[in-house]
Amino acid sequence: MNDHISSAYDRDLEVITTLIVKMGGLVEDAITNAARSLGDRDVELAEVVRKADKAIDALEEQINEEAARTIALRAPVSKDLRAILTVLRLAASLERIGDYAKNIAKRTSVLVEMAPVSGSDAALRRMAREVEGMLKDTLDAYVRGDARLAEEVRQRDQEVDQMYNALFREFLTFMMEDPRNITACMHLHFMAKNIERMGDLTTNMAEQVIYLVTGVMPEEARPKGDRTSYVSDAR
Repeated sequence: MNDHISSAYDRDLEVITTLIVKMGGLVEDAITNAARSLGDRDVELAEVVRKADKAIDALEEQINEEAARTIALRAPVSKDLRAILTVLRLAASLERIGDYAKNIAKRTSVLVEMAPVSGSDAALRRMAREVEGMLKDTLDAYVRGDARLAEEVRQRDQEVDQMYNALFREFLTFMMEDPRNITACMHLHFMAKNIERMGDLTTNMAEQVIYLVTGVMPEEARPKGDRTSYVSDAR
């Protein structure tokens, strides 16, 4: 009987893992397309990102339902329960990252009507590519049970923070040099902040993977390079 329950649990977890990977792929696409829509001034692609967010939300709901069913039917304990709780946290973070990508796409529709701010689009795309790479590695670490790769992702968040800090200073400079840049730079700043928060959420996911594999959350404080939050909106 115990073997039967264990086998059924393994099948349930495999289904949920497949859903997480699928959801993660959609979120990776959302990050990439949101950044590309800004760089290409592509309103249609921005709209694709906005509409695709519904599929991400639907997958989170499905994952929550599958996880709840598995807990009710299999009554997992110890590491098995930890695996289910990790899945729920990963899905919640992915949903929020998808929301940030959608927010970027919304602002793209506004920015296409304004004059470009020199170098900002390319810088935001570089920052988005870094976060998308972190997310891909985090999902790989989850599937492979690779705590070392998850820790590498955790350390890379500092690079995203440093990119954000540099952009923040540039936007301030542009606004001071020419007040006509203020509106565009404010939109761009919020986009950069959205990407920085994507990095934070991805790092949270990496920490959950470390906890899943080792049973212990990282004790060392996460390295942070963002020193602008006191002049930005609250986290």
